[in-house]
Amino acid sequence: MALNNHNRRKFVTGMTRRIAQLRGQTIKSLDFAMETMFLERSEAYLRVEEGLLEVDRMLVVVEEDVEAIDEVNAAQRLESRLEFIEDRFEEFESEIRQRPRRRRNKINMFNFFKAAAGSGGDPMAPAGDVRSAIQAYEILNVEFGASLSIVTRAFRERAKKLHPDSRKGDRSSEPELRKIIEAYQYLKTEYFSAGGEESGPRPF
Repeated sequence: MALNNHNRRKFVTGMTRRIAQLRGQTIKSLDFAMETMFLERSEAYLRVEEGLLEVDRMLVVVEEDVEAIDEVNAAQRLESRLEFIEDRFEEFESEIRQRPRRRRNKINMFNFFKAAAGSGGDPMAPAGDVRSAIQAYEILNVEFGASLSIVTRAFRERAKKLHPDSRKGDRSSEPELRKIIEAYQYLKTEYFSAGGEESGPRPF
């Protein structure tokens, strides 16, 4: 199945962001490994260094392939490759920090494409129908991959405008309000639940 232009832009933006973030983390981990491992754990350092350099080389290949993606199946395969690289990075990061591996929430964009194929990708589908991170980002009108702080700010702004108290008691926007609440909760619990993120929104 071919990707439409909208979903392709979302995919490319999201993948590019993840690649850039992982590349930055890889550089930081190499620096930290040099500072903490080189003298006392030199053998482990050399293994980690080679592994992280390989992670960076694999990222270059994935980055080159992203722009050429135009089909859902190809997008799924490329995302799986990036997830593998992210898992490899986490293995080396755990060894550097000498801690157990963290549970990493996977961003499954393919689920969104399947949902879009069945429902037309309507961001205002009935309540309870938010099935992917991309769909939730779209409902909140926020770029895919944006941080929780940006998501929270967008949620607050939309919620305040749609809340009946801000509309002189007019409840006609409640369906849309419920939808953005659902989208926000999806991102908060399914996408950002690995920890280390900011707290949720303040009361209205």
